[in-house]
Amino acid sequence: MQYMPMTSSMFLIAETREQPMHVGGLQLFVPREGQTAHELADEVHAAFTSPDMTISETFRRRPAQPFSLVGSLAWSVDDDIDMAYHVRRIALPSPGRIRELFHYVSLNHSTLLDRSRPMWEAHIIEGLADGRAALYTKVHHSLVDGVTAMRLLARTLSEDPANRQCTAPWDAKLRKRSGALAEPIRAILDQEHTADRGLLGNLRKQIGKQVNAAADIGKQVAGLVPAAGHVAWKAMNDEDFVSPGTFAPRSMFDVPIGSARRFAADQWSVSRMKKVADALGVTINDVVLAMCSSALRTYMIENGSLPDDPLVAMIPVSMHVGDADDGNAVSAVMANLATNDPDPAARLKKLVASMNASKNVIRGLQPIQALALGAATIAPLAFMSIPGFVNYTPPQFNLIISNVPGPKNQMYWNGAKLDGCYPVSIATSGNALNITLTSEADQIGFGLIGARAQLPSLQRLLDYLEEGLVELEGVAQVTDQRGDQQS
Repeated sequence: MQYMPMTSSMFLIAETREQPMHVGGLQLFVPREGQTAHELADEVHAAFTSPDMTISETFRRRPAQPFSLVGSLAWSVDDDIDMAYHVRRIALPSPGRIRELFHYVSLNHSTLLDRSRPMWEAHIIEGLADGRAALYTKVHHSLVDGVTAMRLLARTLSEDPANRQCTAPWDAKLRKRSGALAEPIRAILDQEHTADRGLLGNLRKQIGKQVNAAADIGKQVAGLVPAAGHVAWKAMNDEDFVSPGTFAPRSMFDVPIGSARRFAADQWSVSRMKKVADALGVTINDVVLAMCSSALRTYMIENGSLPDDPLVAMIPVSMHVGDADDGNAVSAVMANLATNDPDPAARLKKLVASMNASKNVIRGLQPIQALALGAATIAPLAFMSIPGFVNYTPPQFNLIISNVPGPKNQMYWNGAKLDGCYPVSIATSGNALNITLTSEADQIGFGLIGARAQLPSLQRLLDYLEEGLVELEGVAQVTDQRGDQQS
C-alpha cells in the first residue's frame, strides 16, 4: 500500500451519495477528412483499450481496503484493469443535438465512481447530428486536480494533423518525470564508463539538492505562524481583501443538494475577451469574473433571490511546479464579485481590486504557506455533508469559479480536430453551482455544473454570460471614446 496525501484523502472523506467528488471533461472532435464519426469512435476505442498499452499508476490506484479510516489514508495499486468497464461507448438518441449530449453528461456526472476499482471512466460518444464525436471522462478528485487532468489530456493530442501516434491519457509512456530523487540517481547509475569518484560526486550533489530542499521546506513550515499573521494583518487593513473566516451572504447557492446534476457549456473567443481586457487595462481572468458576476446577478434577479451584499467566489490557484502531473496541488483565494452593484464598470473595478488584494497575499507566501492558506479556505467543503451544517453555518463563499489553462494552439487526435473543450467539475452541498473554464486555441470553454433540483433553468446562465461580455464591450467602447476626446 502507498501513503495517500491529505489533499487526496479529503476528497474521499467529503464524498457522499449526494456529493460525488469527481472531476470531468467533455471534448468534441471533428473527424479528419474522409472519416465518419463512427470510424473515429472505432479508432479511439481501439487506441484506448489496446492490450499492448501499459496503464500509468495514477489510473491503477484505488483506496486501500477496508473502506474506512485506513481506506482514506492509503492507496492500493491494481495490476489488472478491466478496460471494458472503464472505457464505454454509446450513441446518443435521436435527434443527436447538443441538448442530448449535455443530458447524457448530466446523468453520468451524477453517479458515484466505484471505489473497489480505479476511480475513472471514459465515455466515447457518437450519434451527434452535426457529425462530430465526443469524449466524456470522469476521474475522482483524489487522483487528479483540474490542472493535472488537462495536462494528461494535452499530452494525448498533437499540433500536427498528420500525426497518427496519439494515444490515451492513461498510457504510461506519456508520463513525464517530475525529478524525484530516485530518477537522477538511476540516471547516474545507468551512465557507462563513469569513474567511481565522479559517480559519488554526482550522487552527493543530488542528495545535497534534496537536503537543501528539505531544509527549505522546514523554513517554510517554521514560517507558517508569521504567514498567518501577515494574512490576518492584510484582512484588517485592506478592505478589498476577502480572507478565510469572512462570511459571505446567504444566497440561493448555499443550500443542501441532491445527487442529480445539470451540465451546460459554451465557448467564447479569447481574442474577443482580450480586446475588452486591453481596452479596460485588466486581465482576461478579470473579464471572465466580470462575465460571471453579471450572469449571476441576472440569474438571481430572475429567481427573486439577489442578496443585498455581494457574492463571494472561491478561486482555486494551481501550485503545480514544472511538469509535475500527479495528484493535487492547489491553493485558493476568495473574490468579491460585487453582484449587488448594478453598474458593470463599478462591478469590474471592485472585483479587480479584490482579486489584486488576494494575489498580493499569495505572492508574499512560500508554496507550503500558500497551500496552508488554500486548505483554510477550502476546509468548509469537508463539513458540508454533515447534517445541518449548511443550514446553520454562515457560508464562507457562495460558489467556486475555476480557470484551468489548456493548449494554446489548435490540437488534433490522430488528425481529428479538437473542436470544443469543456470542464465538468463538482457541485457540493452549500455550493450548488460550480463554474469552471479552460482555454483551447482561441476559445475559452465554460463548463457549468449545478444541482438539478435547486437551480432551475441553469442553461440560461450561458445567455447571461454573453450579456455580461456585451456589457463589458460597451464599457470598453465608452472608455475608448473618452480617451479619444481627451487626446
